[in-house]
Amino acid sequence: MEHFLQALLLGLVQGLTEFLPISSSAHIRLVALFFPHAAGKEFDPGAAFTAIIQLGTETAVLIYFWKDVSRIVSRWFLALFGRHDRSDPDVRMGWLVIIGTFPIIIVGVLTQDLIATDFRSLWLLATVFVVFGVILAITDMYGKKVLRFEEMRWSHGIGIGIAQVLALIPGVSRSGATTSAGLALGYTRPAAARYSFLLAIPAVFGSGLFEAYQAIHSHAHNPYNVVDTAAATIVAFVVGFVVIAFFMNYISKRSFMPFVVYRIVLGIVLFVLLGVGVIG
Repeated sequence: MEHFLQALLLGLVQGLTEFLPISSSAHIRLVALFFPHAAGKEFDPGAAFTAIIQLGTETAVLIYFWKDVSRIVSRWFLALFGRHDRSDPDVRMGWLVIIGTFPIIIVGVLTQDLIATDFRSLWLLATVFVVFGVILAITDMYGKKVLRFEEMRWSHGIGIGIAQVLALIPGVSRSGATTSAGLALGYTRPAAARYSFLLAIPAVFGSGLFEAYQAIHSHAHNPYNVVDTAAATIVAFVVGFVVIAFFMNYISKRSFMPFVVYRIVLGIVLFVLLGVGVIG
């Protein structure tokens, strides 16, 4: 029962934080610090578990943006075979999502050992929370916010795809990095967030399925059974869907400042806890 409740809590954290610019991977790592440790070792939810619950939240994106996704995919395929106008913005968006995904795939494969070791430092996590909180604040305050989603340019789409690479560092936040890049390039908040979510679909599904496959076939230790994992995935999906709806409505009217303040305060609290030895 203890593991089942832990799994539900991690699913809730995943759903709450995946789409906000505050980093879901960092929050799962921080929450896991307070779970019971075995033989002095830090609790690890397991690669397969983490990958699978991420698939739950990404499925929420797929359903929420289903009209966009189905339209873009169908028109992209039709244009590929010469049955649709290749200058259609939806066709261009299909290519942008594909091309924009390559940077994180390449860098992710090349740096996977570094991600699993040095990037897990809590000192780095605290630093990243503060630094990227400031970056989000600057881009939100000074971005022109005039370009619409349909006006996404090739260079901008690829640039935002490169920014997504930063999400490999826990604490950066995938949505935070890509949305900040979109704001810096002059897009409205909803446009930047919309492209950010669409860009994440192939990256998260690809990495999630790959990590789950690797973890299962390598017989890596997983503290959660099939029931625990399924329940956490469902919670992540349901909560994630609600958070997307809230977030898209929120940023159409308000700024990112509450998330900026949250990131900076949490980073400072982490520095204090690390400094006094409460966490290590």
